[in-house]
This record gives sequence, structure tokens and C-alpha cells, in this order.
Amino acid sequence: MKILLAYLSGVSDRQDPYISLLPTGLCSMHACLREAGFDALLTNFSGWSAADIGRCLADQQPDIVGISQWTHNRHAALELAALVRKERPDCMVIMGGAHATFCYAEMLHGTAPVDCVVVGEGEETLLEIVRHRQEGTSWRDVNGIAYLANGEVVCTSPRAPLKNLDQLPMAAAFLEHSLGVDIPLQSEFILTARGCPSACYFCSSPKFWQRKVRFRSPERIVAEMTFIRDRYGLIYFSLRDDTFTADRARTIEFCRLLIEGRTGILWNCQSRVNALDEELLVWMKRAGCECIQLGVESGSPRILSRLGKTITPAQVEHAAGLIRHVGINLSIYLISDVPEETEDDLQETIALVKRIRPDDGYVSPLAYFPGTRMFEEAVLAGQVDRDVFEQDDQAAVYAVGKPGRNSRRILQCLGRVAPHDAQRFKRQKELLGYCYVTNILAGEFYRQRGEYRAAENEFREITEREPDNPWGWYLLGDLYVESGKSGLAGECYRTVCELVPEHAPSRQVLRAK
Repeated sequence: MKILLAYLSGVSDRQDPYISLLPTGLCSMHACLREAGFDALLTNFSGWSAADIGRCLADQQPDIVGISQWTHNRHAALELAALVRKERPDCMVIMGGAHATFCYAEMLHGTAPVDCVVVGEGEETLLEIVRHRQEGTSWRDVNGIAYLANGEVVCTSPRAPLKNLDQLPMAAAFLEHSLGVDIPLQSEFILTARGCPSACYFCSSPKFWQRKVRFRSPERIVAEMTFIRDRYGLIYFSLRDDTFTADRARTIEFCRLLIEGRTGILWNCQSRVNALDEELLVWMKRAGCECIQLGVESGSPRILSRLGKTITPAQVEHAAGLIRHVGINLSIYLISDVPEETEDDLQETIALVKRIRPDDGYVSPLAYFPGTRMFEEAVLAGQVDRDVFEQDDQAAVYAVGKPGRNSRRILQCLGRVAPHDAQRFKRQKELLGYCYVTNILAGEFYRQRGEYRAAENEFREITEREPDNPWGWYLLGDLYVESGKSGLAGECYRTVCELVPEHAPSRQVLRAK
């Protein structure tokens, strides 16, 4: 029996290599199927033509196709399901993902190309369905699904959440069984927990995970990162939990393992302004954290309350100050174009940005998503129709119709935030002593200013103090290329490849010589 797990991003996102990445849950389900002995293939159809997808279906002859549906690709996912039904009429088509979880009733109807919707967490549910299909028995009593029977939507009992996330197989170990997947880029993004303790009104996570957070162990996370480093040569990772530092003790143990293992890895993460302190940040930086992204959303207490954020601008400033003091890059997320947002609210946000001086930031107009409190309130108030996601053909359903003006103004402010001076690195070294992340950030600061000797000194110190850390050698190599010292650059890249044999950027440079 052949199983295809497929993803197709929305039309506007298909040329963006990051937005069109596979959802991590789909990769996890693929790993579960492979580990259980099933012939499963992971497919990213983003950027493929309908004809190419049809040829793939004809070649693979799948018996089951599982499709990941999110709000931004909701129409594309249904179009893919219809194409599968056309090319493989007897194939079972399963839909899953956050959008499918909350909109299965709207999706399932007499002409729908979908046989079944996985509601919520999907690993055990999909495994049960596949086993029933293999044995020729009915899958309709499996917990955690919805389907159409006699013209009525049937939803079975909810699936109990997995008790131990460490029991899930490592998704990266099975990525080679795939089509259309950029394996190194896909491997860069890791989830170490499921759920979020917060209940922001614009986010569907509280309803999807029931505000319960389950964590993977520090040992399992570090094992995955080192596996990916050794298999695919990655030395930079992005940890995409909603609040990576929600469990302080776990975060410190994770950092301790990275430090003691001398992994030579850099990483970033997302956190919350009230889930950080100086000691924790020092641990994180020593372990390779170079950037923390905070969900700030707004500088207006009124808008923060409207969004269900239980934080204050003062807490934002405090957290930003701690991050700056320790010397980690600060990135912020902001939400604009909120209904009833006034000029005063906007100015409060701009003023906050100027005070905390982030290194970069992202601004998103407020959009509605199914499963969120904000969407339900808007429906009840008659501001939006419940079937808007089916009727609106745009990727996002914005709360104020056609947004943009406020977003542009905040982005302009972010672009004008004054850069920090070099003295901060001296202060950071006085606080932490030697820390290779400080050297990396200082060296990149000097390199961008054309101060190559100062940058070289920073990178060279890493190679002298930690000759087994690939980052010192790699950044020195890049610096020497930029300054015309190709011979020295080659020596550096060769050292990187001795330390991390699969490091693609260094190997590519050496092959080009």
C-alpha cells in the first residue's frame, strides 16, 4: 500500500522557499508511518504545475493521500484533493491541519473530494486509519476524525493527546523519502513542544491544543539537532515553539547539554516577555542562541487587551533591556490594522519600537483564523460571515478589509531604528567573559562596516579558543573571500568540512575552486 503525504502552498507563496516549507506535523506523521513499516512518501507540490502533480500521482499510484490544510493554503489544498480524486478515483483522500480541524463541517459535503478529516493531532489517528485500510476493515470508528455518512457530518470521539512526545520518531531521519522537499532547509526548523500557555484572541493554538503544553526532553532535542548536523551539515537552527522558554528548567538543561556537548550550533527561538530573566538569557547565549523573537504585537495597552495579550509595554521594555544587556539579537512581531485602532494607538506602538530598538521586526495586518476567539466574536457581531473562508479567495481574511497603511508606517519606523555602537560588545564581554556568540555578532558588525581587521580578530579568537567550533572557521572563510584572500579562505573552509563534513556552503565553495 502506497501513502502520499502532500502539501501545496497558496499561489502567492509558492516561490518563497520559507513560506512553502512543509508543516512540521506532516513530517512527523510521515516519520511515524515509515517507522511502522508503511511505504509513505512526503511530497511538497508547491511550485509544481497541475500536470506535473498528475504525472506524479500516475507514477506513484497512491492508495491514500493525506493533505495538510492551513488557512493560507485552504483553497490550494482542496484543489489538490480534487486533482487526486480525478487522477486516482479509488484513492482515499484525507485532510488534516489546523484549518481542516476547525472547518471540517464546511468542507464535508456531497461533492467534496475528501473522504475523511483528521481533527487535531494526527500521528496516532493516521496510523490507525492506514492499518484499517491495509487490513480491509472499517476506519469509521477511529477516534479524532470527521467524515460524511448519509449526507450528515459524523465526528468521532476526540483523540487523546500523545502523552510522551519523545516517543515520536525523529522526522529528519526519514526526509530522504520525499519529493520536492529542500531537506536541509526543512530540517532547520524544529518544534520542541506542542501547545502554548497563553490564550491570545487572534491565535488558534489555545483551542487546538486546549492550552496544554507538552514538552520534548532536552536530551531528545539535542540528539535531533546533532543528528541533523551530522547528516545534513546544518549548524544553525530555528526553534519554532510559541514560547520556547515556557519551562525554565528544561531550557537551562537544554543549554547545558549543548554547551557540554561542544556542538558548535547557533539557534534562535520565540519567547514571551514574561518568560525571560537574565540568568536564563546568559545560559541561552552561552549555548548558541543568537536571536530571540518576541510577540510584542502593539505598544498600546488598549490594543494589547483587545488582542488578548496579558502583557504590558513596560514588560516588553524590561525583556528587551535584558536581551540587549546579555547581547542577543532582538526580533519582534507586531500586529497592525486592528479594528478600532486609532492614531494614538499607532503612535504608542511606534514610540515603543523606538525605545526598545529591535534588530529586526515583522508587521502583520490582523487576519481572522478559524478556531480563534477573535473570529467567533466578529461572527457574533455580524462583522464577518461564518463561511468567509470558503467565499473569500484571498490567502488571508483581514479584519479591516484592505489593510496596509498602518503596517507600512510601522515598517518604516523599524527601518529607521538607530544602530547600536560597538561599545556594547565590550560590555557583553565584561558580563559573560568569552562567548563565541558575542564574537560572531561583533565580527559581523565590523564586517558590515568594512572593518575587516576588527572582524578577523573576533572570528580568529573563536578558532583559537574553540578550534572544534565550525563557526569561527566558516566566518573567517567568508571574510577572507570578501577581502580577496582566497587561499586563506580555502584553508578555513577545509577545516569546516573536517569538523562538519556535510556543511553545504563550505563544500560548495571548495568545489567551485
